Amino acid sequence: MVTDRIEKIRQNYINSKPAISYERARIWTESHKKTEGEAIPIRRAKAFKDTCEQLKVQIFDGELIVGATGEFRKCGILTPEFSWTWVDREMDNFDKRVQDPYIMTDEQRKFVRENIFPYWKGKSLEEMFLAQLPEETARVAVDTGIVDNDSKWRQAVGEITPDYQDVLFKKGFGGIIREAQEHMRNLNDITAENIKKKEFYESVILTSEGIIILAHRYSEKAREMAQNEQDEIRKNELLKIAEICSRIPENPPVTFYEAMQLVWFTQVGGILSENPLALNVGRFDQFMYPYYKNDIEKGIMTKDEAQELIEALWLKLSEWVWTISANTAEFFAGYNQFQNLTVGGKTRDGKDATNELSYMALKATEKVKTHQPGLSVRIHQDCPGDFLDAVTNLVSKGTGFPAIHSDQAGYQMLINAGYKPEDARDWNNCGCVVPHFRKTGEWTSAVNINFTAALEYALNRGYSRITKGKIGLDEKDPKSFESYEEVEEAFYKQFDNLIRHSVISTLHAQRLHKELVPRPFLSSCIENCLSEGVDLVDAGAKYNLGPVLTGIGLAVTSNSLAVIKKLIFEEKAVSIETLIEAMDANWEGYEGLRQIALKVPKYGNDDDYVDDIAIKMANYYYNEGHKYKDINGNNFNTAFMGISNYLPTGKVVGATPCGRRAGEPLSEGVSPFAGSDTSTPLAALRSAAKLNQDVHSGGTLLNLRLNEELVKTKRGQRNLGNIIQAFFSLGAFHVQFNTISTETLRKAQENPENYKDLLVRVAGYSTQFVNLSRSMQDAIIARTAHESM
Repeated sequence: MVTDRIEKIRQNYINSKPAISYERARIWTESHKKTEGEAIPIRRAKAFKDTCEQLKVQIFDGELIVGATGEFRKCGILTPEFSWTWVDREMDNFDKRVQDPYIMTDEQRKFVRENIFPYWKGKSLEEMFLAQLPEETARVAVDTGIVDNDSKWRQAVGEITPDYQDVLFKKGFGGIIREAQEHMRNLNDITAENIKKKEFYESVILTSEGIIILAHRYSEKAREMAQNEQDEIRKNELLKIAEICSRIPENPPVTFYEAMQLVWFTQVGGILSENPLALNVGRFDQFMYPYYKNDIEKGIMTKDEAQELIEALWLKLSEWVWTISANTAEFFAGYNQFQNLTVGGKTRDGKDATNELSYMALKATEKVKTHQPGLSVRIHQDCPGDFLDAVTNLVSKGTGFPAIHSDQAGYQMLINAGYKPEDARDWNNCGCVVPHFRKTGEWTSAVNINFTAALEYALNRGYSRITKGKIGLDEKDPKSFESYEEVEEAFYKQFDNLIRHSVISTLHAQRLHKELVPRPFLSSCIENCLSEGVDLVDAGAKYNLGPVLTGIGLAVTSNSLAVIKKLIFEEKAVSIETLIEAMDANWEGYEGLRQIALKVPKYGNDDDYVDDIAIKMANYYYNEGHKYKDINGNNFNTAFMGISNYLPTGKVVGATPCGRRAGEPLSEGVSPFAGSDTSTPLAALRSAAKLNQDVHSGGTLLNLRLNEELVKTKRGQRNLGNIIQAFFSLGAFHVQFNTISTETLRKAQENPENYKDLLVRVAGYSTQFVNLSRSMQDAIIARTAHESM
């Protein structure tokens, strides 16, 4: 059981709808009005500092870890420098949105329209991106569901893991200031490079001063509240908070409590600076353990007190709301910010890294049932049996947590990307399923690419069956195809074209991020940026990987090509004309043919006939994507990471040869198409493991549903652990499980008020089932619930 304090905060969390605060945007705007003409890094840093000085400080009831991004406990903020036009279009209906609604009052809407948006007109990143993007690319890549990267031109980049081990816990932000000042003193030569470095260090000093000021204001607030507090226990807690915030994050932490507060202040700083996606906590059990061990041994803190602090952090991470457009919400459904936290794995020198905090993190996720942090575990061949048992026990609880990763595959992905072995061993998960390291800069979720759309265009002369508009290339009449190889060639031509436009849109976004939105606060948290005087947007990190292209619809597209190959060209059971007519009719009047198509081998059943098509497609995808270079000269990378992207991408694709109907979801990650993995979970695992996963440095994701009865017993959980290890021995990287029964999910749809804390695995993350749209809920229910292992 959780403590009364944690339960009260938890109830507020599950019963509150996110509310929008414009305070950050107001202060940011007023600051920019005062700094016209100054260097952009300095302007952004001054705006950050002004925000830290003026934002109302909030200490909510019972909190042990403090810091808020606005006046509401469950709060989203606005960042008009990135985009304000979508807010203007959508905010009148924020509370009516199908996916991820927000509370915003008429007074708030009036204020932002009159006092914030006018200043940013013509200045936002979104407006410049849309004005400069070639029309041909815009037709494919702007709000189409075919190629989508709007989270990178309507939002910040994010995708960062602050370096607690070598920067924040060693220096504190006071130390960062002193280091920046020292570097500035050494910039004696007058060069353009040094002028830019000087601006960078000035901006880092300003943001570091800002976060220290914000913490001191919380110290003063806690002390003030303590004076009026009648309850002696709470009074002492407030005085403790005041003491900690007077030291943290200016100074390195000494205790576990101080380290926890520094972690949250860093998250708050990152949010206020850019409202980022995937601001990861990193290897929590590694950088926090020395403080835990020291406090326990010296009697400073009990294990129960440490557990409560962990659960308090889980709730703080979950109360922040990533404010996004309706289009982006379709791709990232469920108020998810992808703050990934990783436990387990190996140390930098290759030893088992599991410790007591690894287990306590699993326990916290089980007890508080929050959708954040995104809890990931690293499993190696010699990991303790007790830890693997704890992992499968958490799986059995039905939360969709944790995401389970192969330690070896993650290591190999980073080795392939050019990392030093000791750094590759020290990887943490980023966002969904991206092997990452705290000294890295990259865009791990740069573009979503709709594989199945490419096949539709190949079979429809470049036209969409849904919109009837021309998006793809104008190729030959598909009825003239005389061999499977011709169909495949036409598909890959259309596929190449989508990748090409993905790269073009990303390069434009990258350039504008460099010009408009440098990142001094988060850059100060990355060791190499600080030592070299180079911002993250200018590739200042030790490792800089190219943007990640995310593939959607691998299973659906492979299944469809298998149908064409088998029924049309091998068995000659149907003509290509008839199949096209059936798809044009959305299978109406062709149910007999559809049933035949459904019987053709499907990916996810360990059948080489179709799995070989998937392997070829995945290899081609890597090779084609990898040949392009980003604005910093890095090769683009590929991934099959899963978010809720397979719903909106399915809505824009008509009926497919595999028997799928128009508008139905596609498939995510390397998962089977929902309901088509009719064999065993072992077969689904074997299909996924056949893919060469170690080349896709953006990660690969496999989602499976198991009947809850399979993992109810310790024996069932132990069997699952053995299956996971066997899967990873085949070279696979990731797997995660939903274990909630269809009956329970249906009841949650009918009576959502009774299931507010029911977590489900959507794709690369878990969130509250009742916070998902009906179509997303149905897509989860549609997955095969395997009855046996």
